[in-house]
Amino acid sequence: MYALKFNEKVCATCPSADCLLKCQYMTFEKEEAHEEMMKIVRGEDSRVLHECMTCYACEEYCRRGNHPYYLIGERREERGIYTAPRPITNQWINMTAMQGKYMVGDIKEKAISCCFLPQLAEMATGEIFKDVASSVVFGAEFMCPAVHTHFAKMSVVKERLPVVIENLTKLGIKELICLHDECYGTFTSIAPAYGMEVPFKLTYYMDFLLERMKELKGKIVPLNITVAYQRPCSNRLIPDKHHLVREILDLIGVSMPDRRYQDENSLCCAELFRPIGGYRIADDVQRRNLDDMVATGAEYCLFNCPACQDVLSEKVAKRGLQPVHIIDLCRTAIGEKEREV
Repeated sequence: MYALKFNEKVCATCPSADCLLKCQYMTFEKEEAHEEMMKIVRGEDSRVLHECMTCYACEEYCRRGNHPYYLIGERREERGIYTAPRPITNQWINMTAMQGKYMVGDIKEKAISCCFLPQLAEMATGEIFKDVASSVVFGAEFMCPAVHTHFAKMSVVKERLPVVIENLTKLGIKELICLHDECYGTFTSIAPAYGMEVPFKLTYYMDFLLERMKELKGKIVPLNITVAYQRPCSNRLIPDKHHLVREILDLIGVSMPDRRYQDENSLCCAELFRPIGGYRIADDVQRRNLDDMVATGAEYCLFNCPACQDVLSEKVAKRGLQPVHIIDLCRTAIGEKEREV
């Protein structure tokens, strides 16, 4: 079984304790934050193990790359402190199990991962994806298992991720374009944190999207709209890629007004908070997030993650914002998709 690469001295000598001090769902004084983290390091009980909302943000806040979130998940599982009722936890394990029901397109050396989200396969079409659209993999056999970290089932991640990597390798893929932040974050953050080798090149879809939009610049008609961006929790695993959103929006004539809950201070879509922390906190987080979006005067709510979009689309629409995925916004900018109003 793979083990987390964790250095106790890194936490012991941390000058900031930002991993917990910056948390938006738990409140600490600096000394308390450091001591609670050290309890977790030592394998002792900590209120963090009972109160963490699994938003991934501490992975971004830890500037030393010591993976506090993965450690919290490990300690929770060791102590049987699961985040959701066992039937819900088991449901997620069972419905994402590999059953041989997957889809593989005309695989070439460069392929697109649609994870276990069928919406992504629908987006990876048209002029932007014309050279790779047929080379798609989809299904549990190719699904990043990061979702199980939300349920403190790190054992499932360690069991399934090597199989996913092997399944992709067997297809002869040399470069994998990840259409979901969670997939790219799994391969570039979780895998190395557990000493798993990924033998193919990984490309984050926004890197791909930005380059393709630069190639198609002659077709771009600036959209001249304003958006409020819903940053997904899994983007916390790859904070070095967050800047790409603004670069793409600048290219297609879209402005993103400053607001309270963005960048490092982003709030989750909060749907997984319901089984973890209850309806009250989930509703409160969503209300504060949507209030903040509306206050900017934005016309659209911009999504990156299809799961976030499924959760919040109806809610943002009721508040007067049009929900749209960043890929669809790019397709609109080159005249391939009609503007939604």
